[in-house]
Amino acid sequence: MRRGGLRAVLNFALIIAAYLGLNFFIGWNAQTWLNVWLPGFPDAALWTLLALAALGYLIGRLRFLPKPVGRGLKVFGAYYIGLFEYAVLLLPLADLAVWLFYEAGSDYKHTVETTGFIVAVLLLLLFAWGTWNAWTPIVRKYELDVAKDVGGRRRMDIVLVSDLHLGNIVGNRHLDRLLPRVEKIKPDLILLAGDVLDDVIEPFVRNRMAERLGRLAAPLGVYAVLGNHEYYGGHIEEYVERMKALGFPVLRDEHATPGGILNVVGRKDKAAESMDPNGRKPVAELLAGVDRSLPIILMDHQPYGYAAAEEAGVDIVVSGHTHRGQFAPNHWVTGRLFELDWGYLRKGRMHAVVSSGYGTWGPPVRLASRSEIVHLSVTFSGGA
Repeated sequence: MRRGGLRAVLNFALIIAAYLGLNFFIGWNAQTWLNVWLPGFPDAALWTLLALAALGYLIGRLRFLPKPVGRGLKVFGAYYIGLFEYAVLLLPLADLAVWLFYEAGSDYKHTVETTGFIVAVLLLLLFAWGTWNAWTPIVRKYELDVAKDVGGRRRMDIVLVSDLHLGNIVGNRHLDRLLPRVEKIKPDLILLAGDVLDDVIEPFVRNRMAERLGRLAAPLGVYAVLGNHEYYGGHIEEYVERMKALGFPVLRDEHATPGGILNVVGRKDKAAESMDPNGRKPVAELLAGVDRSLPIILMDHQPYGYAAAEEAGVDIVVSGHTHRGQFAPNHWVTGRLFELDWGYLRKGRMHAVVSSGYGTWGPPVRLASRSEIVHLSVTFSGGA
């Protein structure tokens, strides 16, 4: 095995070991509290439940499982992802509090009961707040100016929706929240900037989500690009065909000129560099045949390569992917990983916008982020 491959294996083993160790830590705390609260609760049941929660998202993907069982495990495991993160953050503080109060002479059993209750209440409050943020989308508006002509028009309204993650958790109910909000904007153009699917296409088909999604409409059309999750799901060709049937072109290193007045350029997701045998084109190559006199809007799911896009002449680049970390304090990480992990950035003549996304990955929980629809109100100062 090559050195790079060995390093990757070792890193993966360390990640798995750390994850299992942290879950043991959570289980130990849960067992301690249950022994105080419910002395007769069987430890084996607790550890079995914890194992299913910790591994459910992965086990649920096994194809030999009955589909309802697999879906249930994936949903159970997805919710646990949020619980896991906040348990890892809160439990060390709780354990420290128990030790300090015990050393100060407090009754151990009473201290465990109290700290356990506080942690449980905090987790419930965090999940309640995060659930509200996830299922109550807002419209976020940005005013942009592009010094080009679009057939004499002065302005245009564009809707950007990214990261719907349609699947077993996000589905028709959340789409029903999307449609009236988009209709109220009356957009000229709608852009779906990747991760429309959570992974596999099966729940999208089974729950006939295309019927809801297909109600999106704009005079200049609805265009989409692939996100990393479409690649992970492995049903790209079927997805592209189903979107085509809705009249929604999925641009894969391609461009379109809706109404003959502007360019919509769709770039393959960064995942294509390792998962697509044809890779993906650099931005400069992708724009080689594009009419530069018209506005150029680039959809690139992951917000990388802004300098190259600005140099190539892109006017507006829109992305998603980051979810702004989805739940705090992950936004501190995404803020360091990306030049722009959420919001708006002006880079030279180029406008960059990153959405925190409409859906959620894993648990439907958002803290320090919101489910959002982005409204771009674009003024064209080159018009008549």
